[in-house]
Amino acid sequence: MYDPGGETGVTAGGGPDRGGGRAASARGGPLARMGGVLDDVIPYLACPHCGADLARAGEALRCRAGHSFDIARQGYVSLLRPGSQGGGGDTAAMVRARGDFLAAGHYAGLAAELSRAAIAAGPGPGCVADVGAGTGYYLAAVLDRLPGRAGLALDSSKFALRHAARAHPRIGAVGCDAWRPLPVADAAAALVLNVFAPRHGAELHRILNPSGTLLVVTPGPGHLGELVGPLGLLTVDQRKQERLAGKLGPYFTPDGQREHQETLVLSHQAVAELVAMGPSSWHADAAALGDRIARLPDPVPVTLAVTLSAYRRRPAPATP
Repeated sequence: MYDPGGETGVTAGGGPDRGGGRAASARGGPLARMGGVLDDVIPYLACPHCGADLARAGEALRCRAGHSFDIARQGYVSLLRPGSQGGGGDTAAMVRARGDFLAAGHYAGLAAELSRAAIAAGPGPGCVADVGAGTGYYLAAVLDRLPGRAGLALDSSKFALRHAARAHPRIGAVGCDAWRPLPVADAAAALVLNVFAPRHGAELHRILNPSGTLLVVTPGPGHLGELVGPLGLLTVDQRKQERLAGKLGPYFTPDGQREHQETLVLSHQAVAELVAMGPSSWHADAAALGDRIARLPDPVPVTLAVTLSAYRRRPAPATP
């Protein structure tokens, strides 16, 4: 059961033995970063073409079938599957706005809540995988509380991955599509995070260790309520929790839920960043939005209201 008051100082267990042996963190050795990608996350990855193990080959990752993936100079590797659309996800402007907003500490309380839930889950063997990791902000906060644990930041935006690769010394950033099979080994993750991000129930189930925990953060009905009307932002689906249960129910059982709510005090600049980093930025006219923000009090109180849900993995269905 999710208990936000759990013990701190959990130490990572070993990763899967996928040809190259256990990760260095499990051996007690230092985490190694060469060519920008954290070597300790490679044992948790799988080739997006054939599903085979990946290994480092100079400045690339390669499987035994010869499929090769260059490591970007910014420190991430793209493992987008064949047919996936590259260059998707958040734009450079969205990522820049998110980086500035989160760096100012506005969502630090949420990050702390998520970290407490991660500790309470008591993760066993495996990495921490953040599906739809964005800039790696939440994953970095969780890794700070789980010494020695390697983290996988999974996202489709190359701009977000560039940030995530630098967000924490134990993060490996990997490009992929959250709606398609993930380039992650079966049962590789002790803990899976999903914060304001797409969720593919079958894939989250596949990559989570049978003893692991899935932590999902979704916006509540009152989230950013003071801004929705005045700025014409997208509203939260009132049936979001029902839809979440429908998507995850076949694969997971609920293991606790907590509402997190706090009042933020945001300057006009912070409000502009908040809008620019989210889905409403795709629909907003910049000039009109600027005029609407100027009419708000400065600073303006804004409600952060989210639901943090914990899930345990159902047994895999029996194969005929």
